[in-house]
Amino acid sequence: MNQTANQASAVALGRKSLGQRMKDNWQLYALLLIPVVLTVVYKYIPMYGIQIAFRDFRASQGYLGSEWVWFKWFERFFTAPTFGRMIKNTILLSLYGLLWSFPIPIILSLCINQLRFNRYKRVVQTVLYAPHFISTMVICGMLRIFLSPSGGLINLLFGTSIDFLTQSSAFRTIYIASGIWQDAGWGCIIYLATLSNVDTSLYEAAKVDGASVFQRIMNVDVPALLPMAILNLIMSAGSLMNVGFEKVWLLQTDLNKATSDVIAVYVYQQGIENAKYSYSTAVGLFNTAINLILLFVVNKIASKTSDVDFV
Repeated sequence: MNQTANQASAVALGRKSLGQRMKDNWQLYALLLIPVVLTVVYKYIPMYGIQIAFRDFRASQGYLGSEWVWFKWFERFFTAPTFGRMIKNTILLSLYGLLWSFPIPIILSLCINQLRFNRYKRVVQTVLYAPHFISTMVICGMLRIFLSPSGGLINLLFGTSIDFLTQSSAFRTIYIASGIWQDAGWGCIIYLATLSNVDTSLYEAAKVDGASVFQRIMNVDVPALLPMAILNLIMSAGSLMNVGFEKVWLLQTDLNKATSDVIAVYVYQQGIENAKYSYSTAVGLFNTAINLILLFVVNKIASKTSDVDFV
């Protein structure tokens, strides 16, 4: 009887017009209005300015008064002497970061979920979450102190006097390792929330069947986390080319540019420092287009190999 009533109510709800549903749930739509307006104002309206990527923009002439140059700025970027190096550094830094940092929150969440003392569990979570709330500028300052050739913690431990920030070969390791330390704990929150919704009867049934802790993790926890992990992977792929500008900019030196010269920093240098607004917009638009293509490609692959579909 209850199932029949639920089906009938679902059918009746489906027959309601959009206006009627909005009237019945106007409080929820009123709350939704705030983020929608903010998104339109700060995300969609500024898209009007993208046209300067195809113009020789002059502030005195405005958007419409500036001359159309079509793909001139894109051609200049593709023929720039550092184009290949920037693309390579951006892709490698993103891929290595994804390869090393993506599984860490999953592993952490599986380990924390096995803790049975709630007080100890809360302490561990607090310690892991804390680095996320430290600003990037402070993180970079800490890294410069720890890696200092004179009195730095790393050099004291190994008895060396190496200036790691001037070593191109060390930049990626520094960038990725510090990112894992800062964000891994925060990233496991969503996985812990997923694990908290797993039916406890599954664990009890596994124990009755004689499953070990590792077997329970592999056969109960991991399948529960898989859809969320795939969804996060798709979202990460959509920002693969967006290497964190602020940290790279603060850690970059003239001696490590061989591996730290990325597109985000180049856009800042050309747009803000050199006031080449059209050129920097074209480079940023190219970067965004690549991210969009990657998002759809990874989403398509994920939808073919699993039941998770993001867009």
